[in-house]
Amino acid sequence: MENVAKERFGSRLGMMLAMLGMAVGTGNIWRFPRITASNGGGAFLVAWVVFLLLWSIPLILLEFGMGRKTRSGPVKAFILMMGPRWAWMGAFAVFVTTAITFYYSVVAGWTVRFAVATVTGEIPEEVPGTFWREFTGSSWPVLTHGIVFGATVLVVARGVRAIERVALVLMPILILLILILTVRALTLEGASAGLSFMFSVDWSRLTEPGIWIAALTQNAWDTGAGWGLVLCYAAYMREREDTTLNAFILPTANNLISLLAGIMVFCTVFSVVPQLVTQVAENPEILQGFPDLDKAIKGGKELSPELVQETIFSQGNEGITFIWMPQLFKTLPGGTFFMFLFFLALAFAAFTSMVAMVEVSTRALVDTGMERSRAIKIVGAVGFTLGIPSAVSMQVFKNQDWVWGVALMLTGLFFAIAIITHGVTRFRREHLNHEHSNIKVGRWWDFVIAVLVPLQAVFLLVWFMYDSWDKNREGWLKPFDPEHIDNVGTVLVQFAVVLVILILANRWIVKKTIGQPTDTA
Repeated sequence: MENVAKERFGSRLGMMLAMLGMAVGTGNIWRFPRITASNGGGAFLVAWVVFLLLWSIPLILLEFGMGRKTRSGPVKAFILMMGPRWAWMGAFAVFVTTAITFYYSVVAGWTVRFAVATVTGEIPEEVPGTFWREFTGSSWPVLTHGIVFGATVLVVARGVRAIERVALVLMPILILLILILTVRALTLEGASAGLSFMFSVDWSRLTEPGIWIAALTQNAWDTGAGWGLVLCYAAYMREREDTTLNAFILPTANNLISLLAGIMVFCTVFSVVPQLVTQVAENPEILQGFPDLDKAIKGGKELSPELVQETIFSQGNEGITFIWMPQLFKTLPGGTFFMFLFFLALAFAAFTSMVAMVEVSTRALVDTGMERSRAIKIVGAVGFTLGIPSAVSMQVFKNQDWVWGVALMLTGLFFAIAIITHGVTRFRREHLNHEHSNIKVGRWWDFVIAVLVPLQAVFLLVWFMYDSWDKNREGWLKPFDPEHIDNVGTVLVQFAVVLVILILANRWIVKKTIGQPTDTA
């Protein structure tokens, strides 16, 4: 069955903006600052840059070359690179990205609702967190999830040129919004303290394994490396496109945006926290919205800027973004306007990432010979339906975030195995260092893909399992334990179910994708 991607991006700028939109998501804006603060500030940044070079860039180079060679989605790409027996690996990569789409659409819906709530004056509220709790406890998240998924389907249904046009509009706006918020944060009194905290390096902290683990995990999350997203967009590259230069530009630009987001958050937090401390001292009822801070004060800790900062960055992504940030913006001159820009930037970032993830699912069906119009209808219907549990239950949402976030390590490993099987040096020479690439990749890449990426992936998988066991030694194998949604058992059960189904269906997947179960590697 011949079904090679014939569509192409119209320009290099359009392609790179679409890919940047794929990479830049909520992980850059809400997760990166929290992880940086929780892991030593500047020390974390050192480890983060190391893994940019040892994980993100090597895997993105791999996906660029793989997409250019196969002109297909992950399933067909794995068949062409490794042979039909391994189609299930590509299918697993598609499934993981699709599973993330189910709950990521819910997150995107949250950002849309909060942007609207800023305009209507529903936030910030008198008691922090009231709007967030009422919103997540209602049917609103299902509606906003549906709106986001519907808008995404409309874009993807029109093909790569529509994706490019959306990126050409939304990405410059997103970058401009982040720049405006960053400049504003830098002009705040006390911003220098935030910069100092973020960029000061305590070199002794680099001996802590947790910092390196967090840095590798963040790279896996915020660059999109090993998801199949880059591969899918690379299938639409023009023939004469410079593969290697693009592969270096993409993660570097993505991580620069993360840095800007970090500067924005740190400068804002360190600037306005003293005012927030004063407000809490004058009106203790505010503590109702910050239970962890209230608990710390009742436990004997003195209310101080340092305690508030520590509490802010110890919260989950949702707590920082939807409870703390509105309160911080509230204390700023023109805070409502900048809060609106903040949530609008989050919404744009989430939406452009959603487009890429839905394209991966759609491309997998198109590669079977299905018409794009029918494929996108199936993806839309399934995506909306299977996203509802995460929309109505934070427990389900956090469980799915945990399980399929861990799975990204496994998909990264699968991509490395695909190239190892094909021949790392051969792949580099033929599909990275081709005649249209101005930058030639050296043998270092062979070693990273063949040795370091597999070691990193296996180590992280083992660490995640160990850490989960260590935190919950009695219930670590209880997959349906509502009190411990991030246990080992839930990961193993969900992984096993999906992998067994895909392995058993391997021949069917191959037949649907290439028409016959013969070796084409």
